[in-house]
Amino acid sequence: MTLERNPNPRPLRIVLADDHATVRQGLKLLIQAEPDMVVVAEADDGEAAVRQTLATNPDVIVMDVSMPGMNGLAATRAIRQALPQARIVTLTRHADQAYLQELLRAGVSAYVLKRSAPTELLQAIRAVATGGQYLDSTLTARLTAGFVGGRGGVARPTGELTEREAQVLRLIASGYAHKDIAAQLSLSAKTVDAHKVNAMRKLDLSGRIEIIKYAVLQGWLDTE
Repeated sequence: MTLERNPNPRPLRIVLADDHATVRQGLKLLIQAEPDMVVVAEADDGEAAVRQTLATNPDVIVMDVSMPGMNGLAATRAIRQALPQARIVTLTRHADQAYLQELLRAGVSAYVLKRSAPTELLQAIRAVATGGQYLDSTLTARLTAGFVGGRGGVARPTGELTEREAQVLRLIASGYAHKDIAAQLSLSAKTVDAHKVNAMRKLDLSGRIEIIKYAVLQGWLDTE
């Protein structure tokens, strides 16, 4: 497969964010071996990624999802709020729908799996630097159907959660049973179940495991 080189004579300036120093070093060696790329800053958590991005204004940010403190999703949102045109490549081990959906909605430009060939990351960086989007080639149609629109765009969420729906999901993810949630929120168990069903439909979640993953991405749970 031929990789399209950066047509700009200036190397692409890249910020690397990953909490594992060994991984960052490997990514840096990979990227800087390319004549059209250079790493201008590194970060070991989400807060540092935001700071380094604002300080260096890079062409592309390569962002891990699972980092201590501010995770990759929260960092992506913060960066996109400050720099709406920021190009962010998510690099993660997570291939499931909950992660992909939330990160696409947050505004990432590319989603690459850590287990994939190095060429996937290089292609993603070049694609987003020229205004495109990129999904790892190993991701199946099942994962992308329903929220990746035509022309590489991202479909709008099917609906925003109400405050009560969010409360119910948070408590489910925290391990509470329906009857306990009902007592805590002064609702009937039937109403709790209705809120859960509505929230899962809106977010396209298929079960409790995906609810927990969604809660982690939202920063609702303490994962330290």
